[in-house]
Amino acid sequence: MGIVEALILGALQGITEFLPVSSSGHLVLLQRILGIREPALLFDTLVHGGTLAAGFVVLRRDIGRILCRPLQPLTGLLIAATIPTVIIALIFKDPIEGAFASGAWLGFAFLTTACALALSEFAAKKPGTPRPGTAMNWLDALIIGILQGVAIIPGVSRSGLTLSGAISRRLDRDFAARFSFLLSIPAILGALVFQLKDLVRGGGGSGAGIGPDALIAGTAAAAVVGFFSVRFMLKLVRSRSLRGFAVYTALLGILVLFDQHISHVFF
Repeated sequence: MGIVEALILGALQGITEFLPVSSSGHLVLLQRILGIREPALLFDTLVHGGTLAAGFVVLRRDIGRILCRPLQPLTGLLIAATIPTVIIALIFKDPIEGAFASGAWLGFAFLTTACALALSEFAAKKPGTPRPGTAMNWLDALIIGILQGVAIIPGVSRSGLTLSGAISRRLDRDFAARFSFLLSIPAILGALVFQLKDLVRGGGGSGAGIGPDALIAGTAAAAVVGFFSVRFMLKLVRSRSLRGFAVYTALLGILVLFDQHISHVFF
């Protein structure tokens, strides 16, 4: 992977990380389109780190409030939602690495994202007032955490499933977005820790061919573009439906399945 390819992939990660369209799925797809065949799980993790930095900047006030009052209920809910994600990631680590390399699940995974987004908007139309963040309970957190665990599959959107879970549980949309993005912080940090051994052993990737310069370029691009992406998404979730993203991921899933099973241009 060269620097130009890394910049393209990093910018794509920055755009899609906080949009409910699966950044990892788009990275796998674009790697196929660009003809990048080596496994790139570490690269994917590091560019996620770039968007993590962007999230830290945009959500700095929320993070600051948590650090000033670490024993508040929100901290416990974030921990409760993180535990299922960790368990799922540890159990299914090897199959997920295979999915990144092959892209075999990509079409169905995009369709899963589309279904989750559509169902959440259907649930949001039911009568009743959305619950404020202060009304969030442990069951809400566990459900959202399990959905985040499922989203380690490339093509299944982490932000899409966590947002869908929170909205389906009738939580306020603004709080749902902020909780989803705050929840990404321990998930990405955990993935970074697990992948550091690959960086030390392989010198730049979970496979040969990704140099340190490409890793740095991709991560920087993800951070800069991700800053604007998270700001845009926080504003959009408050007042707009997620149906457009459901349509987009559904069409993308159908196109990927068509290529995987019929045309075989990229798969």
